[in-house]
Amino acid sequence: MSEILQKARRAKLVSRRVALLNSAVKNRALKTMARCLRENTAAILKANALDIKKAKKDRLAPALMDRLSLTAGRIKDMAVSLQDLAGLADPNNQILAKIKRPNGLDIEKISVPMGVIAVIYEARPNVTADAAGLCFKAGSAVILRGGSDAARSNKAIAAVLRESLRAERLPADIIQLVETAGRQTAAELMTLRQYIDLLVPRGGAGLIRRTVEESLVPVIETGTGNCHVYVDKYADLKKALAITINAKTQRPSVCNAAESLLVHKDAASRFLPAALPALRNAGVAIHGCAATRKYASYVLKASAEDYAREYLALEISIKVVKSIDEAIEHIHRYGTRHTEAIVTENRRNARRFLSEVDASAVLVNASTRFTDGGEFGFGCEIGISTQKLHARGPLGLKELMSYKYLVRGNGQIRQ
Repeated sequence: MSEILQKARRAKLVSRRVALLNSAVKNRALKTMARCLRENTAAILKANALDIKKAKKDRLAPALMDRLSLTAGRIKDMAVSLQDLAGLADPNNQILAKIKRPNGLDIEKISVPMGVIAVIYEARPNVTADAAGLCFKAGSAVILRGGSDAARSNKAIAAVLRESLRAERLPADIIQLVETAGRQTAAELMTLRQYIDLLVPRGGAGLIRRTVEESLVPVIETGTGNCHVYVDKYADLKKALAITINAKTQRPSVCNAAESLLVHKDAASRFLPAALPALRNAGVAIHGCAATRKYASYVLKASAEDYAREYLALEISIKVVKSIDEAIEHIHRYGTRHTEAIVTENRRNARRFLSEVDASAVLVNASTRFTDGGEFGFGCEIGISTQKLHARGPLGLKELMSYKYLVRGNGQIRQ
C-alpha cells in the first residue's frame, strides 16, 4: 500500500472524530500549536536553512526563494495566525436557513465539515501551518503535500503541529504530511475520490492548471494573480503613488502583488514623472507603452506578453489608457480575476469599477496587497480562489465548509 493511500485512509477514519470536536477543544489545540511553533523556532529555522542551501545550489527562482525563506518573524506570524483562528467563531453546525413547509415539515440548512481536505502546494512552508490550522478549525482532517524544495521545513512544522495534537489527546493523523516528493504523489492524491472530499492547489500556473485538468477529486481553483492598479483621471496622486509602490514592492513574490499599472492619459503627465523614478529606485524593472516611455529612457518596450505576465518579482508593466472604459477592457483581457484596484476620488468611476470589473476582489483607493485572509479578518487562508463556484476570494473557514439539510416531520408522506 502506498504512503498516499495509507494517509488517505487514516485521514478518512479520523475525519469523523474531528468533525464532532467542540469549539473549546479545537481552540485549545490551536493555541497549543501556536505556542509550540514559537518554542520550536530554532529547530524550524535550522531545517529551513538546509532547504535554502539546497535551493541556492539548485538555482531556485528568486520569487520561489523568497516564499521558501523563513525568519523568526515569519514563524511568529504563523503562530499569530493560529492564535487568531482560535478567536474566530466556529463555522461548524451553524444554521444557514430555516424553512417551514405548508405540510408541517421543518427544514434547517446547517454547515458541516468537508471531511478530508488535501492541499498541494509549492515552496511555501507557512502554508503547512496555515492550511493545517484552517482545516482543523473547520472540522476536517488534512493531508498536506508540499513541494520538495521545502521538504525539511514542512516536516519540521508538521511535526510540531502533530505533537501539539498529541499533547491535547487528539489523533495526530488529523494533520498528515506527505513526505515522498515527486509528481506521482500529487497525481495519486488527485485520484482518491473515495477518501478525499476536496483538493486545493496552491502554487504556480502549471500546478493549478494540471490539478484542475487532471483531478478526479473536486477542486477549488486558486488562481494566479495578474493584478492591476488603475490610476484614474480623478485620482489623488499622493494616494496613487503610495498604493502603487506598496502593491508592487511590499512583497513582490506573492499572488496579490500588482503586476500592471494603468494610468489615465489626463493623469499621466502629473503622475508618471514621480512614479517611474520611485519604482526604479525600489529596484523595479519597468515595461511600458510608447506613451509611458516618453517620460523615462530606462522604460523597456512592453509587449502583449508583458501585460499578460505574472512577474512575481520586481517587474511591472505600465500602459497609459484613454478612459476608464479602456482600463476595464484591458483588465478583462489580461487579468486573472484575482485582485484589481482603482485610485480615484470620483464616486461614479469608483462604482463603475466595482460593478464592472470581474475579479474575486475589487478595491477602491487601497493596495492590492490587502487581498489576504489575515487582512480580511479570516485569521489566515489556504489560498485565493478565482473561480465562481462554491468559494471565491480568500479561502477562510466558511469557504472550507459544506452543508446539509435537517428535515423534521410528524409522519408526513408524499402524495
